[in-house]
Amino acid sequence: MQYRAFGKSGERVSALGFGCMRLPLTNPAKPESIDIVQVRKMVDYAIEHGINYYDTAYGYHEQRSEPVMGEILEGLRQKILLATKLPVWFVNEQKDMERLLQEQMRRLRTDYLDMYLLHALNAKSFQSIQSFDVFSFLDQKKKEGAIRFAGFSFHDELPVFKEIIDAYNWDFCQIQLNYMDTNYQAGIEGLHYAASKGIAVIIMEPLKGGKLSLPPASVWEIFQGSNRVWSPTEWAFRWLGNFKDVHLILSGMNNQNQLEENVKTFDSVKPQQLTEEDLFVVGKVIDALQSIKSISCTRCLYCMPCPHGVHIPDNFDVYNSAFLFNQKRDSRITYQKFMAERKRASSCIACGECVPKCPQQLPIPDLMKDVHDFLSQPIEEKPS
Repeated sequence: MQYRAFGKSGERVSALGFGCMRLPLTNPAKPESIDIVQVRKMVDYAIEHGINYYDTAYGYHEQRSEPVMGEILEGLRQKILLATKLPVWFVNEQKDMERLLQEQMRRLRTDYLDMYLLHALNAKSFQSIQSFDVFSFLDQKKKEGAIRFAGFSFHDELPVFKEIIDAYNWDFCQIQLNYMDTNYQAGIEGLHYAASKGIAVIIMEPLKGGKLSLPPASVWEIFQGSNRVWSPTEWAFRWLGNFKDVHLILSGMNNQNQLEENVKTFDSVKPQQLTEEDLFVVGKVIDALQSIKSISCTRCLYCMPCPHGVHIPDNFDVYNSAFLFNQKRDSRITYQKFMAERKRASSCIACGECVPKCPQQLPIPDLMKDVHDFLSQPIEEKPS
């Protein structure tokens, strides 16, 4: 496992971090049904192979991620760095911050947190949380030893990111970045801006919700035509790891095979390692993917549950499969015959409750109409 300095903190972190938002499940339809046996096995393997950073949050897996990770990591605190996030949307008065932090430490069975983040900041939530004197709260908790390092995760535009960076003496930040999102939200400019101030930068969504691991055939052909034997997943990780200002890359691994493959990759991921030819290959892949119509949903599930029963990410997945994998007929069959009617895009009444929750800032009600219009078209006869 490769390690990198964590900004100005003095810590060294594994280049690969263990994300706890997409843990293996016993029932795929129930995000709270975490398979604790499998997670324990994965964590044991991860620690044995040098992964020392574990990232969870209050709301992950219907609020089950923190308690499960607390049970598994109890007794291992000296071997790891533990991160979780303050759900700023639940802060309605100043004392809520203390209450939530104490609840999270109880769930995680610890008396301190290595990294504590303000979760999913945007312009509106940042203004709100500042009104409760959050910076004094973070300073006090650091002084008491309840948290060691303070940071934030981010979902908004670059000017807002810079404003937040400049507002406080942050230890680290967490941004979405992958080779398809170079100018999206904080983007590459935000990465370098934070790092220039000594702030460690953690990367989330390195595979764009898994989409970069399963590219269409046309993209596979580009990768296979290179002189590398890397998988699409490895290409995505190595592209990110090539930046010296990237300090840690989170991966939400949901099975043992993914973990083992990623550990193998990160044994040799180093900054400034890619050749000009490698970067040219990635550029061709970007051009190919940008030419394919799709919706940039990462299945974070922040939009769920829909008050009217629509399964928003499932609808987007079925729609995207039609274009990314040339499965228009199969996608229409899935939508019309196998998806429960209450879950289909057709059940969306455009209430808009999901829109402010979406980190990707997708106009979900409008997209639901597009999804239904396309997937409800007559199913073509199968070629004989």
